[in-house]
Amino acid sequence: MKALILIGGLGTRLRPFTCNTPKPLLPIVNKPFLLYQIELLKKYGVKEVIFCLAYLSHTFENHFGNGSKYGIKIHYVHEEEPLGTGGAIKNAQKYIDRKVLIFNGDVLMDIDIEAMRRYHIKNKAKATIALTRVKDPTVYGLVETAKNGRIERFLEKPSWDEVTCNTINAGVYIFEPEALSLIPPGINYSVERGLFPALLSKKEKLFGFVNTSYWIDIGSIEKYLQVHFDIIDGVAGASIAGRKTGKDIWQGSNSFISKEAVIDGKLVMGNKARIEEFAQINGKVTLGHGVIIRKGAILSDCVIHDHTEVGEGSRLEKCLVGKQCIIEPHTSLSPGAALADHSILKKYSKL
Repeated sequence: MKALILIGGLGTRLRPFTCNTPKPLLPIVNKPFLLYQIELLKKYGVKEVIFCLAYLSHTFENHFGNGSKYGIKIHYVHEEEPLGTGGAIKNAQKYIDRKVLIFNGDVLMDIDIEAMRRYHIKNKAKATIALTRVKDPTVYGLVETAKNGRIERFLEKPSWDEVTCNTINAGVYIFEPEALSLIPPGINYSVERGLFPALLSKKEKLFGFVNTSYWIDIGSIEKYLQVHFDIIDGVAGASIAGRKTGKDIWQGSNSFISKEAVIDGKLVMGNKARIEEFAQINGKVTLGHGVIIRKGAILSDCVIHDHTEVGEGSRLEKCLVGKQCIIEPHTSLSPGAALADHSILKKYSKL
């Protein structure tokens, strides 16, 4: 089975970090997010993947090339103008000659792809949608199914008095090639608002496969931080790059932790990252490649991207700092702060 990944979005909810880097290439615990999806596909024997691109498309080809470095064959399909989820899939139709597995490029999930494939075949479905259960269904579009799993209705962002279930579209699909014939070519078209309702109206077999494992949409600053914490806690079913040097410490090559530093939490360090004396690490912290934490700085539950320097005596809590930033001594970043790439925060500043 081939796979197709929809990665053409602008990632507006993750600005300023997506101004220069597309969302699927943002680092998650020091690996590009897209690499987690590739690793999942490879785990289930998928050897060929199609990237549907629009925003900053050249960055994907520069990073992944033909895919041989990652043990997978990659095709690139470009959009001249935004085509939506359905239009992007239709644009890649020349590569789809059999059933295809489709991923939204902003969801991390530990899904059993083989179980979903068997379920799809067993039900002779034209399309199967992976579903996940959520605590608050009112912020999503609900997907109602019959007892046998056949989808009966879609309900967009219901009020609580309209809620009949808690299953939502998880952003992973299996399509038969025939399903693509219902997508009009060359226009902006949504599978969620166009194709799926069309399949229902034609009484085609459209099924929901409920995934009970980990799922998260990384599209906001809050969720982006959360996925780091979940991976470090081991609940996301994803591997952590680096060598494990302590119970809850992972270090990249040539990284350094001073003997006088205090590590009171879980820490992931990229290659050549450095923590100086009397610095403190609390909660769950990810330091990118080449990050320097100077003497006496205190970091709690935060993510620091590559080649940023955190000055002496600074305090950072539950925040996200971009790459190649300079945080001068004795500054403070409060919960929710998001510092763009290449920022300079002058000493004694508070955000």
